[in-house]
Amino acid sequence: MTDSNIRTRERDEDERVDEDHGCPECGGHLVSDEEHGETVCGDCGLVVESDSVDRGPEWRAFDAREKDQKSRVGAPTTNTMHDKGLSTNIDWRNKDAYGNALGSRQRQKMQRLRKWNERFRTRDSKERNLKQALGEIDRMASALGLPTNVRETASVIYRRALNEDLLPGRSIEGVATASVYAAARQAGVPRSLDEIADVSRVEKSEIARTYRYVVRELGLEVRPADPEQYVPRFASGLGLSDEAEGRARDLLRNAKEKGVHSGKSPVGLAAAAVYAAALLTNEKTTQAAVSEVADISEVTIRNRYHELLEAEDSIVV
Repeated sequence: MTDSNIRTRERDEDERVDEDHGCPECGGHLVSDEEHGETVCGDCGLVVESDSVDRGPEWRAFDAREKDQKSRVGAPTTNTMHDKGLSTNIDWRNKDAYGNALGSRQRQKMQRLRKWNERFRTRDSKERNLKQALGEIDRMASALGLPTNVRETASVIYRRALNEDLLPGRSIEGVATASVYAAARQAGVPRSLDEIADVSRVEKSEIARTYRYVVRELGLEVRPADPEQYVPRFASGLGLSDEAEGRARDLLRNAKEKGVHSGKSPVGLAAAAVYAAALLTNEKTTQAAVSEVADISEVTIRNRYHELLEAEDSIVV
C-alpha cells in the first residue's frame, strides 16, 4: 500500500470518527431524519449522510391497537396448542440443518433433550390435559376435513370448558369431540353426529350427552343445522354438476316453505334432495352411492325423497 493510499485511508477514518461525534463542518449535533433517510446537522443543516437503509416495518399504524395487530415477531400464537405455540419444538428426525444423519452420541443427546423439553412444556396436570385434548381435536378435524378456523374455535371451547371445571365426571375425548361438533356447526360446516362418532374414540350417545351439557353450561349460540349446508359436500362426493346442486337447494327451500323439514334430520333431507336433483337433471347416481357419501340409510333417503317430491307441486317424475 502506497503512502498516498495510507493517507487517504487515515483521512476517511478521521472523517468517519468525526461523523460519529458531530458535524464535520461545525461540530454541531447530528440528527437522524428517518422519514427522508438522511443524517443532518442540527446547527448548520449540513446533510452528512443520505439514502440510509430503512430498517423499520413496511406498514403504517395510526394507533397503538393497530400497531400491535400488525407487528410481526416470530410465529403467530394459536389456540390449537396448549402453550399457544410459544415454546420450542425439537424435531423427531435425527438430522442436522443440512439433512445429514446425526452420530450415535448426538442422537442420544437429542433424545434426552426431547424428553426434558416435553417435561418442561407440560408443567402440571391441567396442561397435560389440555395437550392431550388439543391433539385429539386436531386429529378429528383432520379426519373430517375441517378448516383451520373450526380447529381454533373448538380449541377455545375446550379451554373454556376446562377453565370452568366442566370436565369432572366426563372424559377428555368426550368433551373434545363435543367441542369439534359445536365448532363445526357454529362455522357453518356441520358434520352429522354419525360422522363425528366415526372418528371419535367415544360412543355416539356420550357425544350427544356431552355436547348438550357443554352448550348449556357455556351458553354457546348454536343454531339448528341447515340441510342446505350439507348439499355442496354431498354433491362433490358424488361428482354431480352445479346444476344438480342448485336443483337440490331449490328442493330444500321449497320443503322449508311447505314445512316438510320440521322434525326431520337435516342430513337425511340433504341426501334425499341431492338424490332427487340428480334424477331430475338426468345425472346417474344410486341410493346406495348417496347413502355411502351421506352416511345415512337408504330407507331414510327413500322416505325423505318422496316427501320432497310431494312438496314440489311442479315436478313431474
